[in-house]
Amino acid sequence: MNAPVSLTPASRQAVPTSAAALPTPGELRQALPLAPALAEQVATHRRAIRAILDGHDDRLLVVVGPCSIDDPEAALAYARRLAELAPKVADRLLLVMRVYVEKPRTTVGWKGLAYDPDLDGSGDMARGLHDSRALMRDIAALGLPVATELLQPMLAPYLDDLLAWVAIGARTTESQLHREVASGLEAVVGFKNGTGGELQVALDAMQSAAHPHRHFAMAEDGRPMVRETAGNPHTHLVLRGGHGEPNYSAAHVLSARRTLQAAGLAPRLMVDCSHANARKDHRRQSEVLLDVLAQREAGDASLVGLMIESHLHEGKQPLVPGRLRYGVSVTDACIGWETTEHLLTTAAQRLRG
Repeated sequence: MNAPVSLTPASRQAVPTSAAALPTPGELRQALPLAPALAEQVATHRRAIRAILDGHDDRLLVVVGPCSIDDPEAALAYARRLAELAPKVADRLLLVMRVYVEKPRTTVGWKGLAYDPDLDGSGDMARGLHDSRALMRDIAALGLPVATELLQPMLAPYLDDLLAWVAIGARTTESQLHREVASGLEAVVGFKNGTGGELQVALDAMQSAAHPHRHFAMAEDGRPMVRETAGNPHTHLVLRGGHGEPNYSAAHVLSARRTLQAAGLAPRLMVDCSHANARKDHRRQSEVLLDVLAQREAGDASLVGLMIESHLHEGKQPLVPGRLRYGVSVTDACIGWETTEHLLTTAAQRLRG
């Protein structure tokens, strides 16, 4: 009888690794510079979002757009529609576009435009970085504030000068590295509650990000450096549900507000209409939005924002290169543009009283 094959790590065949050079943050910024007028516009957008958080502007902040960006052309077409709608609702809503070029994975899968712009596993990250920055710059040039989730801290210096709002996701809110990065950002940062629905990790993150830090970072020339941050006071909690259960109801919001206040934090909340709050059904985002609007109409000023996953067309599709439908998500399912426009117009009308 043959002896059993050993499955110990030492017996496994080594998987070859490879390395490829990437542009430094400074090189990419030089190739795709931010003109002074556009830089001032980004700063203006940041100030507008901060004013909402601080209660100086009673508009509702709405971060809306595709779950993730897989086709820059479709994303730009979406952005043009959003830019056309924005001034029509600007008296009651501040629209910020989701430009998510990274996608967190529970196990494995397509990681986003910055990692694999060809969607085929070839991993041309140099082009992914270029395409990501170029797209964000083009969208900002339309007059829209840009939002993204920063998943890989090393990407921050490539993109952060374009960002008005940043998400730290449910899986990374507990990460010390992400809290340190957030402490040095000029953008407003929303920390999501944990995947199980717990709020404490996000509260801890907000407190950490508000303090100065000294941490390892990458300079514009690509050299490692020590960065000293001043702390970012412009953070807030994002309620996204947990373990398949929502946490956006009036009772949940009241509990979250009291928890924030007990921790000495400003009671400012955003509700993510997707994920567990929609019970993984993109069509239920409408229900969540309408519920939050009702809470705002009832006088709850702590609800400063909403997040919606939306694309040109409804639903999602399997990632099969060469067979993709234009304007349909390849990650989480999204509502379509017509529904999005109707919801945002409705929200503005209701908030006008």
